[in-house]
Amino acid sequence: MQNLADRLGLRVDPTIFFISAGLSLVFVVVLTAAPVTIGTAFAQGRAWIVTNLGWFFILGVNLWLGFLIYAAMSRHGHIRLGPKDARPDYSNLSWFTMLFAGGIGTVLMFWGVAEPISHYSNPPLPGVDPFTLAAAQDAVSISLYHLALHTWTIFALPGLAFAYFVNRYDLPVRVSSVFYPLLRDRIYGPIGKAIDIAAIIGTLFGVAVSLGLGSSQVAAGLSALFGWSNDTGLRLAILGSLTIVATISIVVGLDKGVRVLSNINIGMAIGLMIFVLVTGSTLFLLRGIVETFGLYLSNLPRLAFWNDMLHGSDMGTGDWGWQGDWTVFYWAWTVTWSPFIGLFVARISRGRTIREFVFGVLLAPSLFTIIWFAIFGWQAIALDGLGQAQRLAMGAEAGRISQAVAESVPLAMFAFFAELPWATFMQGLAVLVVAIFFATSSDSASLVVDMLCTGTQKPGPVRQRVFWGLAEGAIAATLILLAGEAGLVALQQVITVVGLPIFVLVCMMIPALIKGFAAEDIAHINIGKRPELSEFDISSADETDTPAAPRGR
Repeated sequence: MQNLADRLGLRVDPTIFFISAGLSLVFVVVLTAAPVTIGTAFAQGRAWIVTNLGWFFILGVNLWLGFLIYAAMSRHGHIRLGPKDARPDYSNLSWFTMLFAGGIGTVLMFWGVAEPISHYSNPPLPGVDPFTLAAAQDAVSISLYHLALHTWTIFALPGLAFAYFVNRYDLPVRVSSVFYPLLRDRIYGPIGKAIDIAAIIGTLFGVAVSLGLGSSQVAAGLSALFGWSNDTGLRLAILGSLTIVATISIVVGLDKGVRVLSNINIGMAIGLMIFVLVTGSTLFLLRGIVETFGLYLSNLPRLAFWNDMLHGSDMGTGDWGWQGDWTVFYWAWTVTWSPFIGLFVARISRGRTIREFVFGVLLAPSLFTIIWFAIFGWQAIALDGLGQAQRLAMGAEAGRISQAVAESVPLAMFAFFAELPWATFMQGLAVLVVAIFFATSSDSASLVVDMLCTGTQKPGPVRQRVFWGLAEGAIAATLILLAGEAGLVALQQVITVVGLPIFVLVCMMIPALIKGFAAEDIAHINIGKRPELSEFDISSADETDTPAAPRGR
């Protein structure tokens, strides 16, 4: 395989590259040849996972959040993620915009209106009637539970592990490097390569699902603007066009491509948010921003451990209903992004301390997400008819945004802007923002997958990066074909199955980090010596960059 890689002009680990590429190709071919059989298999796999392991996903993310807070607040919090004299490569603003645009920018555009309205019209918590004030408060709280701290926890834990082992100890830029304390030199053998291949496949599927959702939303917007038929053909055409844009950004590179697109897109997204604040119910929304912080913080403990255990007519039936469709889907989908986002964030976070990294990655995007949902979510509920339960009881129809969400989730954002001034212009701008978020997610993922194959932070040959950009588009296209009329349901089935092994890998990153921190302590105790982290044969740390030993040791 090395000879083939040389002839093709590739700079990769040939085993990782060719097996990952081959499995991707096999999936596309098999899915095209037998979509019904593959779809059924994914549906059955998802049903088993959400029934038997839904609790594992929910408990796991809470434990990850607790560990991150411990790591940041402990004596290890000031360890620098890189050499002792390293300083951040990017300003705080550029750092935030890149990690956010590469993270969940598309998700906020897709769900910013759709999720609060969905929970407002169909409350998931027992004893809450639809279209009531209680339903509205729960709708915003649940949306934030899904997309604020817990989502960024799923990104931050792998990001910290990659930044610690890759940036600090010069291990290869691969997921397997995180497990050096547990596997040692076996990360260079079949086990390590299997981990990296699984991470690449999971990343490709996770991004492909996002591209499928993004193309569906762009198609819904163009359909609303121009009356085009919102069918599979239109979604595939959009997917192809935006894959080309993403590929151009890939060729340009991280600094000139991804960073520029990210900064432009965040600026446009903030512009949309300010427009809604100014042209909507401004005083209501300002009060809502303040109240939303309180709602989120007060409801978070209850929602974070809610398992929907009493769902169904018989306790213990295992039917997860709503939570299987929402929370478990979110965590499984997000964790498939975690190798990609984690390595991407580690790459742009070199030189920051553990404490800066954890609180920056957790808090800055979460604060933005809270403000986003406070403005878009509350304004959507107000436009739809806040507290309209009594009118509905008298035979009135549900609000237009609720009707749009019931008809098609991707229509939610465009039905929302239809109720505001300059509707056509703003709908067009929203389409553009979604499209650019789409491109930044794709190009960021392609650059990271390329790093996983090369093992270095230097970009590989252009042909490698272009290949992965096109591969993401091809997988997304096959998922769109698989989804057909089922749409989001089929995408949920695929990503839940793919997410389980990645979730287990991320869980194992905690004991690896604990061993790494323990080695830091051992190194510091040997005062006057260069720290030899013999626990796992890494020796590039420096005692001047380790925290003081605790008293009594």
